[in-house]
Amino acid sequence: MASKTLSAKNAAALDKDLMSIGAFSIDQLMELAGLSVSQAVYRVHPPSRGRRVLVACGPGNNGGDGLVAARHLWHYGYKPTIYYPKQSKNELYQRLATQLRNLDVPFTDDFPSALKETDHIIDAIFGFSFSGEVREPFPAVIRALEETKLPVTSVDAPSSWNIEEGPPSSGPGAKFMPSTLVSLTAPKPLVKWFNGRHFVGGRFVSPDIKKKYNLDLPEYEGIDQIVEVGSNGEKL
Repeated sequence: MASKTLSAKNAAALDKDLMSIGAFSIDQLMELAGLSVSQAVYRVHPPSRGRRVLVACGPGNNGGDGLVAARHLWHYGYKPTIYYPKQSKNELYQRLATQLRNLDVPFTDDFPSALKETDHIIDAIFGFSFSGEVREPFPAVIRALEETKLPVTSVDAPSSWNIEEGPPSSGPGAKFMPSTLVSLTAPKPLVKWFNGRHFVGGRFVSPDIKKKYNLDLPEYEGIDQIVEVGSNGEKL
């Protein structure tokens, strides 16, 4: 059987291949990733369940995916709020933030207060490149995600989790279990510890790259950018 997960090392290599062999720009990949996340949120938390969405963004690509998802959600009729405490000076991220400000999407520095005024949370803090200690100001944020009763959708990885080894044994994130996970490109090994609703997103992998990394990806239907999969990677 083909590999159903993608290691952190291979995920980084695959991204490079997408931008070299595949001729994608980072802007395109981030746009498609964020679109996938927005579709997953719409699927698990339609506007009828509450339109307020709090998007917690980290300083890297995962945070960029969250900013894109927030823009799409605004256009779907949601009311996103952005928590983005370490805003990158990279031009791409600055443009994504400006696009949200042009829509009058609010940014907040007060995560605990924002948490009290939302219906759904997107965890776009850390992705597949995360390793080591959770640094400020994110330990308290991840503890809040552990404790909240609100639904949480994590982008590519539950923040603080090790890509290969799952949740940390102690500290922030040890008991963090989001209700939904959107694996971008392909699932990562950490999915064996995850027990919520799981989607694969990122409809941009060509047959040659799929073959190179021995991926067994589910088939997307129609115009969907996401596919819901079960615990063994089977399409639901």
